[in-house]
Amino acid sequence: MHRRITVFTFQVLKSPSIIPTQATQLYSQLNPFARGTNGFALFRLFSFTPLHRRVPDPDDPMNLMKEDGVSVCSQMWVENFREPDRLVSNLISYLRRFELWVLAYQKVCADEIGSYVPRSSITRSALEDLLALRNAVLDNRFKWGARLEFFIKSPKDKTDYESLSKRKIKAILTTTQPAPFQDKLVQEVLLMILEPIYEARFSQKSFAFRPGRNAHTVLRVIRRNFAGYLWYIKGDLSPILDGLKVGLVISALMRDVRDKKVIDLIKLALVTPVITSPIDGMEKKKKTKRKYQKKKVLAEDEPKPDPYWLETFFGFAPEEAEKLPSWGHCGILSPLLANICLDELDRWMEGKIKDFYRPSKSDVIWNSPEGEAEQGNTSWPEFVPTSGPDKTRKMDYVRYGGHILIGIRGPRADAATLRKQLIEFCDQKYMIKLDNESLPIEHITKGIMFLDHVLCRRVVYPTLRYTATGGKIISEKGVGTLLSVTASLKQCIKQFRKLNFLKGDREPDPQPCFRMFHATQAHTNAQMNKFLSTMVEWYRYADNRKKVVNFCSYIIRGSLAKLYAAKYKLRSRAKVYKIGARNLSRPLKERKGQSPEYQNLLRMGLAESIDGLQYTRMSLIPETDYTPFPSNWRPDHEKALIEYIRLDDPKTLEEQKGCIQEQGLVSPQDYISMLVWNYKRNAIVMDQLSLVKSVGLLSSSYRENDDPKNKEQEESEERLHASQIFVTRIMDNITAH
Repeated sequence: MHRRITVFTFQVLKSPSIIPTQATQLYSQLNPFARGTNGFALFRLFSFTPLHRRVPDPDDPMNLMKEDGVSVCSQMWVENFREPDRLVSNLISYLRRFELWVLAYQKVCADEIGSYVPRSSITRSALEDLLALRNAVLDNRFKWGARLEFFIKSPKDKTDYESLSKRKIKAILTTTQPAPFQDKLVQEVLLMILEPIYEARFSQKSFAFRPGRNAHTVLRVIRRNFAGYLWYIKGDLSPILDGLKVGLVISALMRDVRDKKVIDLIKLALVTPVITSPIDGMEKKKKTKRKYQKKKVLAEDEPKPDPYWLETFFGFAPEEAEKLPSWGHCGILSPLLANICLDELDRWMEGKIKDFYRPSKSDVIWNSPEGEAEQGNTSWPEFVPTSGPDKTRKMDYVRYGGHILIGIRGPRADAATLRKQLIEFCDQKYMIKLDNESLPIEHITKGIMFLDHVLCRRVVYPTLRYTATGGKIISEKGVGTLLSVTASLKQCIKQFRKLNFLKGDREPDPQPCFRMFHATQAHTNAQMNKFLSTMVEWYRYADNRKKVVNFCSYIIRGSLAKLYAAKYKLRSRAKVYKIGARNLSRPLKERKGQSPEYQNLLRMGLAESIDGLQYTRMSLIPETDYTPFPSNWRPDHEKALIEYIRLDDPKTLEEQKGCIQEQGLVSPQDYISMLVWNYKRNAIVMDQLSLVKSVGLLSSSYRENDDPKNKEQEESEERLHASQIFVTRIMDNITAH
C-alpha cells in the first residue's frame, strides 16, 4: 500500500497538471488555511490523512483467538454437567472455535516432539495451515488417512512430498504408515467436544478409558461394595473392543448427539479403509550381523524413547487392560466410542440391580430403608450362614473396558437366570454370541481373578459383646467372613517370565537382565528403583502388598546380581553381594592395583554416586492402604464441577438467604450495608460541627467533675481526643461521597 502511494505522489510531483480537482477541493476543505494546492499538498493529503479505518481481516488467525482454549473447554464441561439429559443438536459452533484447534495443536505436538509448545511460540505459518485445516473440515474437503496431500504437517516432518520418486510414493501408498498429523488434530478436537457431553451421562459403574478413574478405583469399589457376595459372574466382552458395525456405533452416538457435521465426520472415519501392508507378501530380509553398531543420535525435535523401566512395567499390564480399542481412523476417539456403545449395557445392569434387591428384616447389616443404592454397612463382617430365604438378596456390577464382574448374594439359580438374560441382551444389542463358558459362575471360596488380584473370602472370629437380661454382659466368639483383595503371586511370576526376568514355576530362578548390559551401575540401579516404586504403587491396595513387593525386589535384585557377575567377571552372585553390598550400592568395577576406598573418592567428587536398590527388606515396604472409600464416590473434577454449578445457581443463594432469616442471623454483606446506611442517615441529621462540639462538651464535663488528675484521667482524655479526630475523618469521608 505504501509503495503504491509513493509511486502515485512521485507522478503527481513530476507533472502537476494531472492533479484531480476533487482531491484539491477535498484538501482545501480539510485545510482552509492552505495558500494553494500543489503536488506537495496532495502528498501530505495521501500520506497523513487517513481516508478509511482498517477493517480486521476475518481470515487472519490472530484475530480468531479471542479466548483461551482451556476456558472454552471448561465452559463446555460446565454446560453439559448442568444439563446432562439434554439432546445436543448444535456442535458446529464449537467446531468453528479456532481456540480449540490451537489447543489440539499444542496437545498433539507434545506427543509428537515430546515437549510442550506455548501459544506464543506457534509460528504464523503453522496457524495459517491450522486455519486451512479447520476450514476444510467445515467445508467437507477433509479426507481421513490422506498420505500425500496435507493441509498441515507435523513440525518434525521435513519430507518434500513434491520431489519424491515413484518408488517412494508407491511405498507410502501401499504400506502401513502412522496416522497423519492432521488426522490426530481432528480426532483431538472431536474428543474435546464429545467427551464432556458423554462424561455427564455415563454410568458410575464403568471405570476404563475415563478421566479420574483407573484400575485402583475398581479395586477400591470392589473392596467397599462386594463384601458378602457368594456368586460371581466374570465376563469377557473384549471382542466389542475389536470393532462393531458402523450402524450400531452411529445409532449409539445419535442417542444424545444429533449434529450432522460431527456424525458425518465420525462415520467417514469408521468407513474409510485403513491401508495396511500384507504380512505374507513382504519379502523376508536376511539378518546380517554387524560388527560395529553405530549409536543412534536423536534429532533436536525427536522425542526420547521410553525408559526401560517404563517398558517393563507396561509388560505387567493385567489382561483386562491389555487391549486398547482402535476403530478405523478414529484413533483416540475409539475408547470413547467403545464406552458409548457399552453404556447401554451399564444402564441395563443398573435396572437389574434395582429389580434384584430384596431386603430382609432379620439381616441387619444389609438392610436399609427404601431400597437405597448403597445398602447397609459392608465394613462389618458378614456372619454365616451367608445365604438362605431369610437373607437379603442383592447384586452389584462393575465394568473395566470389555471385562465385567457381577457379584450376587442369593441362590445360584438367580445367577444362572441373570447369565441367560445377559447372553440374550448381548446377542440382540451387540450381535455377539456368548455362551456359558464365556460367562462362568464361580463361588467366592474358589477365588475370582480380576485385574491380577484374587477376590476371596477370609474367615474371622470376632468377639461379640452384648447385654443379657438382668444387665449381665456376655462375651462370645463369633464367626464371620471378610472380602480379601490379594495380589496374585502366580500372575506376577507369569509376567516376570514373559519379560525374561526368571524361569521356572515352583522355584523361580532370576535371569540376568542383559538389556542393561552397556549401562552403568548407577543408571541400571536408578532404572530398577523406578520400576520397583511403580510396582509398590500398583499393589497399593493388595492385602499381601509386602509379600508380593518383596518377591519383586528379590527377582530384580537377583537378576541384576547375575548381570553384574557376567559383566564384571565375578563368577557368582555371592561375590557380587560381597563387593557391592546387599543393595548393590557400592561400585563393582575397581581399577587394578591399590586404589582408595569408595567413600574417599565420593567425598572428593571423583566417583559417581550409586543409589542402592530399594525395598531390600520387608520392613522397608509400606503397609497396605486401607483408607475408607466413600459409598457415592466421584472423581475430583466431577465434584468440583457439581459444586460450582450448585453455587452458581440462583436458587442456592435464595435457599441460603431463607435459611439465614429462619435462624435469625444476618449475612456479612447485609451487616456491612446496614452499617454504611446508618452512617449516611446520621450524617444528614447531625452536622459535623455539632457532633464535634458535643464530643468537646463531654470532655469538658468530664474534666469539671474530676479535678484531681491522675494517670487514668490522662488516658481517658487521650482517648477522647483520638475519638474526636476519628469522628471528624469519618464525617469528612461521608460528606465527600
